[in-house]
Amino acid sequence: MDLFDFSLKLPITDPTWIFLLVLLIILFAPILLNRLRIPHIIGMILAGLVIGEHGFNILARDSSFELFGKVGLYYIMFLAGLEMNMSDFKQNRGKAVVLGLLAFIIPIGIGLVTNMAYLKYSFITSVLLASMYASHTLVAYPIVIRYGVSRHRSVSIAVGGTAVTDTLTLLVLAVVGGMFKGESDGLFWVWLVIKVIFLGGLIMYFFPRIGRWFFRRYDDNVMQFIFVLAMVFLGAGLMEFVGMEGILGAFLAGLVLNRLIPHVSPLMNHLEFVGNALFIPYFLIGVGMLIDIHVIFGHGDALKVAGVMIVVALTGKWIACWLTQKIYKMGAIERELMYGLSNAQAAATLAAVLVGYNIILPNGERLLNDDVLNGTVLLILVTCVVSSFITERAARKIAIDEAHLEAENRPAELEKILIPVANPDTIEDLVNLSLVIRDPKQRDNLLALNVINDNNASEALELRGKRYLEKAAMITASADVPLKLISRYDLNIASGIIHTAKEHGVTDVVIGLHRKVNIVDSFFGMLAENLLKGLHREVMIAKFLMPINTIRRINVAVPPKAEYEAGFQKWVEHFCRMGNTLGCRVHFFANEETTVFLQMLVKKRYGATPTEFSRLDDWGDLLLLTGQVNYDHLLVIISARRGSISYDPAFERLPAQLGKYFANNSLIVLYPDQLGEPQDMLSFSNPRGNNEDQHYEKVGKWFYKWFKKSN
Repeated sequence: MDLFDFSLKLPITDPTWIFLLVLLIILFAPILLNRLRIPHIIGMILAGLVIGEHGFNILARDSSFELFGKVGLYYIMFLAGLEMNMSDFKQNRGKAVVLGLLAFIIPIGIGLVTNMAYLKYSFITSVLLASMYASHTLVAYPIVIRYGVSRHRSVSIAVGGTAVTDTLTLLVLAVVGGMFKGESDGLFWVWLVIKVIFLGGLIMYFFPRIGRWFFRRYDDNVMQFIFVLAMVFLGAGLMEFVGMEGILGAFLAGLVLNRLIPHVSPLMNHLEFVGNALFIPYFLIGVGMLIDIHVIFGHGDALKVAGVMIVVALTGKWIACWLTQKIYKMGAIERELMYGLSNAQAAATLAAVLVGYNIILPNGERLLNDDVLNGTVLLILVTCVVSSFITERAARKIAIDEAHLEAENRPAELEKILIPVANPDTIEDLVNLSLVIRDPKQRDNLLALNVINDNNASEALELRGKRYLEKAAMITASADVPLKLISRYDLNIASGIIHTAKEHGVTDVVIGLHRKVNIVDSFFGMLAENLLKGLHREVMIAKFLMPINTIRRINVAVPPKAEYEAGFQKWVEHFCRMGNTLGCRVHFFANEETTVFLQMLVKKRYGATPTEFSRLDDWGDLLLLTGQVNYDHLLVIISARRGSISYDPAFERLPAQLGKYFANNSLIVLYPDQLGEPQDMLSFSNPRGNNEDQHYEKVGKWFYKWFKKSN
């Protein structure tokens, strides 16, 4: 008897070797295909074809592929909802609905005629087969994530259109399936629609509230990751429970959790990493294993059916994207990206063909026969290949164009945000605040600093400071953002921050609100007061009572003449970027003159941010804001250093008012940048029309002259 038995039995059934082989495919397929300039997705599908039972029969499509494949499918739909820029989607939801309706009506119309006239199928068979042409799966979505264009307008339209199209397709599938279960009466249709609408409303109402409650109480990364996965599968399971496909529930879960998981957060990075590293490749390999390459050499009917399916599906989707482009006067590259994302057939198509294949008619035949089954797998292969190539080309071109535009618009001054870390309880809040206000297009713009006082320096303090810096680095590393760590000795913390800011060209400083230790202690503390005297860069003093991703609104109180400060545009950009990232509304409170300039600036440069503007004439009494600021809002007070343009004596009462009225609110007190030239607000033009431009220019000139005279 041999000591080792090297006999190889195919297909491999040992779980260890199955998982190893899949991991090797996931690892080496991209390396090989990069040299051949073939999209990774195609490589995964082709690898599944080669190792599957219709290839070399190395692996069987066992329960592990069904399990991980379903997880991967849900993951694609979930990430599509999670990655969607909700402010852009709200602006483009009309376009998304139009694309979704066209992408459903045109393929199903062409398919119905073709199936009955050319393929000679019955009406019910033709309807179900035509619905397969209409559906599509965002198989190519990982490509747009890889190129960093997932928030482009055309991607939002394509993703929203997918939700509309697949919902209608799945409704057709549910109705046809119900007809052969004796449930085809009118009440079945009405009851199905009621259940879907009710469940969708349930998910959209309860999931965000449950998520916000959980994230406020548990900050452990592993627990948050498991919680999000549980919500995804709860949504998918509930949809399956009412008779729909789970992909719709997974997509809805992504949409409603979108606001709670910022694009730059560690949790988002973890979700994308696990999905793209394991679950999604498993799904794609499983799709490839379904494909029977022998269908190409089969009998004529199979080839004819496959040819009709492919031509109708590709043509119908192209016409839908072309019409959407023409209706809304979009660019050709946007049409190409929409077409690339919306013509891959996989999830709903597989669901439809398997339902039809398993339905036995009274005469003993299947509703969808073997020709349709074989044609479907070939349709999946061809459309996934076409989708991947088109999406890859369009996404690359858009990414290159955006890179050129960013290079042209790159600010003259590089952003550097300094985060002093001294209190372990505030490190996470300060780092997360810096992540959502930073310019994501600039690298190496975050610095963490720990200052050790020369007078009481010790090895214990040095080790403690090192731990604080490591904690900050772990948070940014989880979000895939580099952080420069600085540790220094100085006379005091304020001196250390000021010297570091000057040495490293820091443009912004983010610190935590000082905790009063006795009754004579100041509200902001000596650190903030010394810092403001010695540093003329933007300083944010922050206090958060809840995780920043659970903030529902940003309320910004702006003093008169703030528009003439050198740092005006910078802080407006920071909070508009924060609102965009968190998906929440930014509500500005200012007097009439300042509001005019705020509206001009926001409209011209940050139009995608949802904003509101309200009057605040009596700056001396912030009690007026108490009715506007809820417990889950962030209050931002734009203050000013003594002697600056927008300084007001009412600022002396600010600490007492904040302590009295807003002790239970998250807040930021911001002191604007004073380096550089004051803002020339007359240079901002208003795109809404010449008459309004002239009005704003007159207002701006009048106040500018008034300001010069009064000072």
